[in-house]
Amino acid sequence: MKKRIAVFASGGGTDFQSIIDANEKEQFCEISFLIASKEGIGAIDRAKKNGIQTAVFSAKDYKDLETLYSELTYLLNINRVDYIVLAGWLKIIPESFISAFSDRIINIHPSLIPAFCGAGFYGIKVHRAVIDYGAKISGCTVHFVNEIPDGGAIIAQKAVEVSECDTAESLQTKILEEEHKLLPYCVKKLCLGLIEKQDRKVIIK
Repeated sequence: MKKRIAVFASGGGTDFQSIIDANEKEQFCEISFLIASKEGIGAIDRAKKNGIQTAVFSAKDYKDLETLYSELTYLLNINRVDYIVLAGWLKIIPESFISAFSDRIINIHPSLIPAFCGAGFYGIKVHRAVIDYGAKISGCTVHFVNEIPDGGAIIAQKAVEVSECDTAESLQTKILEEEHKLLPYCVKKLCLGLIEKQDRKVIIK
C-alpha cells in the first residue's frame, strides 16, 4: 500500500510540481493533499490540474497558530497521512505539531545547511545572503523538521557553484533546478522505507 503524503506550500508550487511529475512516472506515493497557507497561490492551481485535494489554512481565519495546527492535525490524521512535505511553506510551525508528526515531516531549504539557514532565511533572502557573503558554493538541503528552524537531521544535499556573475535571482534559478531533482528523490526514498534515521545520522538505502 502506497504511503500517503500531504504537501504544504505557500507560493507558486514548483517544488510541489516536481513531486507530482516524479510520482506520475514512478508511482511511489499517494499525494493526498495540498495544504496551502492562503488562497490564490500557484500551488493551488497545480493541485487542481492534477486532481489533488486542497485545503487552505490561512492564519487570518484562526484565533492563533495552535488552533490552526490543531485543526490541521485532525485533518491529516483522519485522512491517514503518513508524511508531510514542506515545499516552500512559510508559516511558523509550533512544537505541538512537530511532536504530533515526529520524524514524519521533511523540508527543502535553498542552501547547504548549516550555512544560510534558520530564522529569517527563506526564499530570495537566502540567495542574497549567499551573494553578499561572497560564498563560492551554495545548494539545497532536504532535512527532517524539528523544533529548531532548519535544525533537523539532514537527509540529502546538492551543491551548486556560485559564479562571479551570479545574482541572487540567477543563483535561485540554478538551485531550483537541483531542488526539483533532490526533493522528489528524497520523498520517494522516504515513502519506500529506504531512509533510516539514527539521531542526527540519516542513511539512504
